[in-house]
Amino acid sequence: MSYGYSGGGGRRGRRGGRGNRDGSRERWDRGGGGGSRGHSSDFDQDRGGGEQRDRPPPHLRGREIGLWYARYGAVRRKQADRRSRAVVQMDEAREQHITKLLNSVQNDQHGLRRDGSRRTATDRDAHCYFDGDMPEEDKHKVEVKEEEEEEEEEITPGQMKSKEMSQRDISAAAVKDEPPENWDDGDQDGNDEAKPMRKDKDLDFLFQEVVRDRSLDDYLRRDLQSKKSDRKYEEMLKFREKLPSYGKEGELVELINSNRVLVVSGETGCGKTTQVTQFILDDHINRGIGSICRVVCTQPRRISAISVAERVAAERAESVGNGNSCGYQIRLQSRLPRRQGSILYCTTGIILQWLRSDPLLSSISHLVLDEIHERNLQSDVLLVIVKDLLNLREDLKVILMSATLNAEKFSKYFDNCPIIHIPGLTFPVEEFLLEDVLEMIRYCPQNQDRRPNWKRGFWQGRNSRSEKEEKEAEYKESWPCYARTLQGRYSNSTVEALEMLDSDEKIDLHLILALIRHIVVNDEEGAILVFLPGWDNISTLNDLLMAQQMFRSDRFVIIPLHSLMPTVNQTQVFKRPPPGVRKIVIATNIAETSITIEDVVYVIDGGKIKETNFDTNNNISTMTAEWVSLANAKQRKGRAGRVRPGKCYHLYNGLRASLLNAYQLPEIMRTPLEELCLQIKILKLGFISRFLEKALDPPTEKAVNLAIKNLTDLNALDHTENLTALGVHLARLPVEPHIGKLILFGALLGCLDPILIIAASLSFKDPFFIPLGKEKMADMRRKTLSRNSKSDHLTIVNAFQGWEEAKRRGARYEREYCWDNFLSANTLQMLHNMKGQFAEHLMHAGFVSSKDPKDPKSNINSDNEKLIKAVIVAGLYPKVAMIRPSHSKKRPGVKVYTQADGKVCIHPKSVNAEEKEFNYTWLIYHLKMRTSSIFLYDCTEVSPFSLLFFGGDITIQKDEGQETIAVDQWIVFRSPARIAHLVKSLKKELDSLLQEKISNPAPVDWENRQSKDCAVITAIIDLITTQEKPSGSSQGYGRTWASAPRGQHVYFDDDDDDDDD
Repeated sequence: MSYGYSGGGGRRGRRGGRGNRDGSRERWDRGGGGGSRGHSSDFDQDRGGGEQRDRPPPHLRGREIGLWYARYGAVRRKQADRRSRAVVQMDEAREQHITKLLNSVQNDQHGLRRDGSRRTATDRDAHCYFDGDMPEEDKHKVEVKEEEEEEEEEITPGQMKSKEMSQRDISAAAVKDEPPENWDDGDQDGNDEAKPMRKDKDLDFLFQEVVRDRSLDDYLRRDLQSKKSDRKYEEMLKFREKLPSYGKEGELVELINSNRVLVVSGETGCGKTTQVTQFILDDHINRGIGSICRVVCTQPRRISAISVAERVAAERAESVGNGNSCGYQIRLQSRLPRRQGSILYCTTGIILQWLRSDPLLSSISHLVLDEIHERNLQSDVLLVIVKDLLNLREDLKVILMSATLNAEKFSKYFDNCPIIHIPGLTFPVEEFLLEDVLEMIRYCPQNQDRRPNWKRGFWQGRNSRSEKEEKEAEYKESWPCYARTLQGRYSNSTVEALEMLDSDEKIDLHLILALIRHIVVNDEEGAILVFLPGWDNISTLNDLLMAQQMFRSDRFVIIPLHSLMPTVNQTQVFKRPPPGVRKIVIATNIAETSITIEDVVYVIDGGKIKETNFDTNNNISTMTAEWVSLANAKQRKGRAGRVRPGKCYHLYNGLRASLLNAYQLPEIMRTPLEELCLQIKILKLGFISRFLEKALDPPTEKAVNLAIKNLTDLNALDHTENLTALGVHLARLPVEPHIGKLILFGALLGCLDPILIIAASLSFKDPFFIPLGKEKMADMRRKTLSRNSKSDHLTIVNAFQGWEEAKRRGARYEREYCWDNFLSANTLQMLHNMKGQFAEHLMHAGFVSSKDPKDPKSNINSDNEKLIKAVIVAGLYPKVAMIRPSHSKKRPGVKVYTQADGKVCIHPKSVNAEEKEFNYTWLIYHLKMRTSSIFLYDCTEVSPFSLLFFGGDITIQKDEGQETIAVDQWIVFRSPARIAHLVKSLKKELDSLLQEKISNPAPVDWENRQSKDCAVITAIIDLITTQEKPSGSSQGYGRTWASAPRGQHVYFDDDDDDDDD
């Protein structure tokens, strides 16, 4: 049956070892009996004889005794597992009610379907819509039927429809399905596709017919001429004239007008982002063709799009938006410029959204792609699309703006288009390496017994890539020679300290503290900017500084800068302190490009950056502190010297510097690709792998195939890689696929508002911030807000609803509530806005009847905590972990395991991190990330019925006389066969109902209790809500943790069981 539940002979017993540590499924194959065949008879005789069962037969010796204990222990653990399985049961009245309901539904199978069409036998037996892979024989039929269609690159809505239905539900019902456009819009008139799309505010700027208007041309020219006598415009012009880019105006305009693509390579501070767009617009206005100029400039971050647009508007002596010449558009927020003769700054995601409605971007004359050197996922995809778009639109001008290091690569990608380089506007910056810093401040590391890192490796980590291993080998080989070159130039104590400090694992924060003291005592005034990889380092350095009497005085302003900090605090970073006060900013790489702190003179580069990498072998994300790239180091250096000559201290040695990569690995090569794949399909860009092969740096075939498999399992793609009905909806929701599915199920099951809060938080960030020095108090507040729900997701719902109540009472109450509970009002407002956007999507698609997330019709079950948890299962499954009691006195609490990884940890920020008593033995989680260990983020305790109805395939079997029901063959419960079959039949009806609702969106009519839709869903909600009893009750699902017998729930090899004493 399931892994670890089958009969004798587990792998561990056969091997006689401790089991695997590689995260493979072998760890689940821990069976009972026979190890080596030669001694199985001894074990059997012992079990059947009169001797004590916990003693080996007396004739066994040495290793044989160890093997016997391993086999015997496996049997005991398996028996304990069977005893401790939760029991799925229902009372007699409900059993009769559900039997009657199923009979009623199934007797109707030859009559009308729920929607009035005829049912057929094929329809009745069709493969479940949410089951993932089809049975092999059905799959074979589909492959034969569609063989001729597989070569198509692009498909029409009609073709998409026929493929989906033949793949999933080969029945007469296929005839009634609507094309994808109607699924999204909920509009029965399929001929007018653009009309419903116009309702989306994000498309307002795109839908504009661009026709030359001579009267507007004349007006724009007069308006620009009149500005030259405007005092504000003149002042701004004087500033603009000092920028290096301003001196290149003529050359830039000529190159743009005479080429279809241009790469603009510019140093930090050269003004390319604010000036190039204005040069294009002003040139068109002066030539009398301003009305046909519509410049759109993409930005990788929301904050950049807004701040740059405001700056450009100020330089043009205008307010931003309001029908003037410059505006911005980001998700949920816009201040649009005039329709013609204008500049719009927007995020990259807005352009991708526009492409769904107008693949040619017909109304845009100039597309400026800024900061493309950052190589984020969206900008890399947009480059591929734009390259193809140039073949279809000869009039489109594309300007690519990049930092200086890799401009040639972009030029080569666009057929060797011309490059223009603009120098930076910075004062000279003196650079120091680690050996220079140690010599300067005579620093001696506190931990004298650390081995030099060159003996241990350049990059450490269990998942190091091959190129890192090559760097490691080169570093080891080169170190002795490099150390010799330091002799004579640096003191012996410096060389010794350098060897001791050469640790890849941790940044020496005491060294940074000593360096800050040296700057303060010996150097002139000026702000100090310290780059560190993450919050732990920032928090610890802040504590070290505040522990010094010197830095507690009012002569210093210390500002930590991190995305977890509330935005209001972050604005302090831009303010110049009064004379005699020195500002010290401790930041992540957010201060590299996203923001500019004008008064920084000294930069301390910790040399590390937090980077997410996706391990396709283990299907897990890894976040580690990696060495910076040369591009990062250059950006950090550029932050100094903006107001006068500056200094930059790099905390890595010269050998390390010579081996740094030129750039960070592009995001497309190190992150999961599911959301990207859906975007490729909704934009009708052809087969996913063929499209991604055209990328500047294509992802691996393995990563692409894994993403396609995950989407197929989620039923977002069919087996010919076409979007299913569910996939169309998920692609149109601005979230990753699992969160999109969560949103759809929240709408269908009448608990919309709390589910939208959870979805917004998972796709953006949770509203809690970490206050320095009050971490424990913040943890307690989160625990209080959880209301013993044992759910991070419901904690956020409770926090959000408390904020809404406080806000209704007034601004003072809102401030107090946020302050008391360590919540960011700005983040909460963003989540509120996102909820509105999600609800609007659902209304356009037809799933709800109102765009108000709190509409009573959509929230009939919103007070049902157990149902909300079940919906979380529907969205996030199969991200399931199992809870086991811990018998360790040193580490009390629980142990947590996943099927793929074995033992994992709940992230310390979770309300479940120190929880000792759970009602059920399963958790659902959102994210699994490897840092120092594998951590589960955002988890919720879930019940058996939730997993049975909203998890994967159900199987019913006997396990050595015990009747069981299992989800995907590894989440196993005890259940009488008749109850198990009732549950399986009810789940089948639920799947059928949800399939129809996804294919033909319509709100569930909760008032019509006689409808079969309502009857089936209500029966399931009733079971989830009333039939589940916490552990230890008379109906219970096993025992409470306190009384759980040793060995309960053992599925895995434990390395830490030795300390259970």
